Amino acid sequence: MRTKVAIIGGGPAGLLLAHMLTKQGVDCVVLEARSRDYVEARIRAGVLEQTTVDLLHEIGVDRRLDAEGIVHDGFALSIDGVPLRIDLKGLTGKTVTVYGQTEVTRDLNEAAEERGIPILFEATDVALHEVTSDRPSVTFVHKGQAQRLECDFIAGCDGFHGASRRAIPADRITAFEKVYPFGWLGILADVPPCDHELIYASHQRGFALASMRSETRSRYYVQVPADEKLEDWPDDRLWDELGLRLGAETAARITRGPALEKSIAPLRSFVAEPLRWGRLFLAGDAAHIVPPTGAKGLNLAASDVAFLAEALVDHYRGGTTTGIDEYSARALSRVWKAVRFSWWFTGLTHRFPTANAIDRKIQLAELAYIRGSTIAQTSIAENYVGLPFKA
Repeated sequence: MRTKVAIIGGGPAGLLLAHMLTKQGVDCVVLEARSRDYVEARIRAGVLEQTTVDLLHEIGVDRRLDAEGIVHDGFALSIDGVPLRIDLKGLTGKTVTVYGQTEVTRDLNEAAEERGIPILFEATDVALHEVTSDRPSVTFVHKGQAQRLECDFIAGCDGFHGASRRAIPADRITAFEKVYPFGWLGILADVPPCDHELIYASHQRGFALASMRSETRSRYYVQVPADEKLEDWPDDRLWDELGLRLGAETAARITRGPALEKSIAPLRSFVAEPLRWGRLFLAGDAAHIVPPTGAKGLNLAASDVAFLAEALVDHYRGGTTTGIDEYSARALSRVWKAVRFSWWFTGLTHRFPTANAIDRKIQLAELAYIRGSTIAQTSIAENYVGLPFKA
């Protein structure tokens, strides 16, 4: 097999890149280790920055997004049960859209099928070869047959545990990592949301989040220790804890229901540098992980592939390597700003096991400052809606 760009990973990053390249006449093939059903069922992020929404509009994968996505002008920051609304639209002129990553993935897959974009699901034993040469290739097994895909470039969009980043020699890449001593226990339920906007709660018992996937499906989270066991959290205990952390006023609006899905997600910050080795480029979770606080993971993946698609299209259209050479630095500039915001927002809203009384007092003082400062609220809003690509 032969193509211009081999895309490893059929999640949102790889699929979005495939659509952007195809629209500009650049051939590509997507290799995905899992089945399509598995990929489309993964429960992930649900808040899209305006820049991500704009990218989906650009490639024409927006019909269901426009019909079903829920536009939010703001969100609430609850401080021991007392809400403070961050007016995103009023402070920045921008909004965010609640639309689940599962839905984005489904839309991208359906559009790829219609447009004839080749996606090979259940492509296993992926290995990268001759990445620093002008004829890189990828070998894999598909439907029991060993195959080789020759290409000009490889886009590694295959997640934190994928083959792409591991293909870079250890002495050519640096990993920066912070592992948090807690996780998020999440519940997905077919019940109406307790509020029309998201609520991030900083409570003396720990963090909580009231979110949604639609007008009839809710997603809630509570902070738990990193070693917590899921079986220790029956539904009733989780609903009770959410009520305590979100405050009495919000608790009165919570509709309880059986869990469609319940899981504990660990929190970490991770960045690999650089994002290029030879003709291999890293994007999305293969390149970086951020805590879900602030909803940056999917949106960072979208900005990565926007930069990468632009660079590759410029190369094929004009023969220039400027965009390719600048991809890593350009993407990382935006990545590190999002890592900083996610780290800061996590520290502001969570309780750390090593924290003492003065740490909580300082945390409360910062929250009080935010409540009284339009400038501080604007800073939060600017980061939450997403920094511009050229920032």
